[in-house]
Amino acid sequence: MKELINNLEELNRKAEKGGGDARIEKQHSVGKLTARERIDLLLEKGSFIELDKLVTHRCTDFGMEKQKFAGDGVVTGYGMIGKRLVYVFAQDFTVFGGALSETHAKKICKVMDMAMQMGAPIIGLNDSGGARIQEGVRSLAGYAEIFLRNSMASGVIPQISAIMGPCAGGAVYSPALTDFILMVKNSGYMFITGPDVVRSVTQEEVTKEELGGVGVHMTKSGVAHLSAENDIECINYIRELISYLPGNNMEEPPFVATNDSPTRLTPELANLIPTNPNQPYNIKEMIEAVADDK
Repeated sequence: MKELINNLEELNRKAEKGGGDARIEKQHSVGKLTARERIDLLLEKGSFIELDKLVTHRCTDFGMEKQKFAGDGVVTGYGMIGKRLVYVFAQDFTVFGGALSETHAKKICKVMDMAMQMGAPIIGLNDSGGARIQEGVRSLAGYAEIFLRNSMASGVIPQISAIMGPCAGGAVYSPALTDFILMVKNSGYMFITGPDVVRSVTQEEVTKEELGGVGVHMTKSGVAHLSAENDIECINYIRELISYLPGNNMEEPPFVATNDSPTRLTPELANLIPTNPNQPYNIKEMIEAVADDK
């Protein structure tokens, strides 16, 4: 029994190292946190319950049977933000670049199913290059299962996605179906396909930033809702966002007491909206004037 326990402890240590120390160091060198570090920051200390920590892929093609990592490139589970239950998955870029396999997808689907059953928000910390091509159609079928759950959860529970690395293909199709998308500047990218593929097909030279950076999705496509300077700021935004949202469509949003009188006058509104209907004005100024405590 002691030997079995020692083996289990060793497996857990390997799972917590992801792709290994060298790849973790490379992740840190470009200003990115690891999947586990992100979850530790997101959830209250000691509240995270991990699921399927030791599972591995079952692919035997292209030598993949010799490359197995516990957890298979995604950390899933649930925990607390403040006093709120949330479910979370964080893709691990140190394992196959966060690429999604059949097993990887099943872990995400499982935690999404649990979130819907419990009526709690689901948070995805995305850092993935897309489908794991060695698994072919199995990985694509995994994305289909995730997209189905995105659709089923829409309007039922809050779905929050953070783009924290260079994400392509299915790794951004799913976030685009969710309610809120946050992107990290200079490390988070959303592509249908990356610059190398664009170059090979169209001979057009385009940078990652021009093709799918924060500037594109915050000012042109409208896909992203919030941008952050780094992983820590992004995670703080998610924690703040959760405080505004109900857990599901059957709950009321959190109530915060205010001392702002409902009869407070807002004289600035008199001159805010122009008499000329063709002249623009700043709707945010109106909202801030009317909302309690600005």
